[in-house]
Amino acid sequence: MQTVPLQLSDVIYNAATQSFEALVTVHDSHNTRSYACAIDAPIDMTFENAARGLAIQAMRRHTRGRADATHMPAAAVPQRAGRMATGLRRMTIDRFATLTARAA
Repeated sequence: MQTVPLQLSDVIYNAATQSFEALVTVHDSHNTRSYACAIDAPIDMTFENAARGLAIQAMRRHTRGRADATHMPAAAVPQRAGRMATGLRRMTIDRFATLTARAA
């Protein structure tokens, strides 16, 4: 099993959601990524257990993200607003003709 360095920043307890939250940075041989993690836990949980839970969540997201990235479809070319995709024709609707048919 390979050991990956982790860095936990700003570990806080959010009383509104009753969860520990932190920004966890994962440093591996390929790149460095940061994940906003949160675990549901009581306020009296020890820091070591909270840190372990946050680290596990970050590692799951990190390894899943690498696996998903290899199977992602190619990104589509974004269209500018107001432009039609190539091959489509613009349809003109006569509003007056549409409304007169409904009014009758």
